[in-house]
Amino acid sequence: MRFTDSPVIDLTVRNAVLSVQQDNGSIHVGTSVWPCSLVLVKFIERWLPLSSASSSSAPNPYAHILDFSNKRAIELGTGCGVAGMGLHLLGLNDVLLTDIAPVMPALKHNLKRNKQTLGKTLKTAQLYWNKIDQIRALNPPFDFVIATDVVYIEESVGSLVSAMEALVAENGVILLGYQLRSPEAHRLFWELCNHTFVIDRVPHEHLHTDYAYEETDVYIMRKR
Repeated sequence: MRFTDSPVIDLTVRNAVLSVQQDNGSIHVGTSVWPCSLVLVKFIERWLPLSSASSSSAPNPYAHILDFSNKRAIELGTGCGVAGMGLHLLGLNDVLLTDIAPVMPALKHNLKRNKQTLGKTLKTAQLYWNKIDQIRALNPPFDFVIATDVVYIEESVGSLVSAMEALVAENGVILLGYQLRSPEAHRLFWELCNHTFVIDRVPHEHLHTDYAYEETDVYIMRKR
């Protein structure tokens, strides 16, 4: 299920608007905007410390996690760039956006399309999760590993989990936007993750009220 067939998706992040172009006619799923990227961005916007959305006296259970100051981040399977661009607007300034070669033109197009909003062109790198040399060349570890809607092919799950483990720092955080796409991939992904990471599912009532889709979840994961 794609989020929408509209050729352009607009997402308001704080006082800015990202305009993301997608190509649903491509054979590559990365050229479409999938809902978990929006869900993750708006969840973080809701709970980001010092943001107007979290300025009430109510306790913030994510304040210690969503500290982006002087942190390095990498996004896996960036696709059209929604999550990476959105988190940059929320203060994650040092973020590297990665995907496979066929998706890079769509990503770079959207980075150029939103350059004025972003204030700069974000860094990109080609990354295949099973290429150890590519992973090493990215100079891990990273404080944050970001991934949304990346679990949909059983054959890629092992490489994905291994890449996450190799890229995230010992005290780092994986921010995952998730929706079940394939029962086989789903089972294997969580089996491997449970061996490798401590996993916390964000309660649905903590998601942004306008982006709390029933079938989507946000997970926060750390190394065991």
